[in-house]
Amino acid sequence: RLGLAQLHQLRGRVGRGVNRAYAYFFHAPWRTLTTDAQARLETIAEESHLGAGYEIAMRDLEIRGAGDLLGARQSGHIAAIGFDLYTRLLANAVKRKKAERRGETVPPELGESILIDLPLATYVPPDYVPDAALRLRLYRRMAGLERMTEIDEMAAELADRFGPIPDPVDNLLYQLRIKALAAQAGAVGVTVENEQIRLRWPQLEQIDRFRLQRFLGAEVRVSRSAIWMSWKGGTKDWQVRLVQLLEKLPTFPDAAQAVNSDVVPA
Repeated sequence: RLGLAQLHQLRGRVGRGVNRAYAYFFHAPWRTLTTDAQARLETIAEESHLGAGYEIAMRDLEIRGAGDLLGARQSGHIAAIGFDLYTRLLANAVKRKKAERRGETVPPELGESILIDLPLATYVPPDYVPDAALRLRLYRRMAGLERMTEIDEMAAELADRFGPIPDPVDNLLYQLRIKALAAQAGAVGVTVENEQIRLRWPQLEQIDRFRLQRFLGAEVRVSRSAIWMSWKGGTKDWQVRLVQLLEKLPTFPDAAQAVNSDVVPA
């Protein structure tokens, strides 16, 4: 009988005094509930942590469906594929249009997202940008940066508007640069595992790994599934070596052929 937003609001009214309180929601037998009702209850049970309002709102959007982002219709295709995939498809279409205007060509298929997870503190401190809404807008803008020139322009803008860039923001910009370099190299992930930096490069299955090992040198280890790099030493040391690795990888003689052969028609 209640929507997901109503359930979230009701739960938020409970426990605001000095005494601990609980919210109980009663429902009919599970088998008699509609699919949407089950989804709402599952969401309200899962998203119980502090700050879960955004996740609940996005899930509510998927359950109820949404209209076209571009246009006046109140019904669209978001519910069929999910909001995240829909926005990725829309962003990909916008990138293609922009590339066409610049006279460039981009692959028509939706590329795989690149996972970057490095041992760095990456955030915009409140004492650097006090306004919370402005910080969210900056995060949103930075998430859409893909070119090194765009990242450099963002760094210059931050320094001009807010002053010298603190370490957490500098780390965030570094991760954006790593993501851009990884995309250029055809990598799909740069993470930390077993106290090493693990670079996932799908082309490893199609090239001579022993030749690649000699090409990259003794500072890295090429396995069947990934390229491994030690992160011993200071932070700046492995950061520089990681950039050098990602810049060197596309110059491997067999890299271009492997990337082209890895494209599978949708």
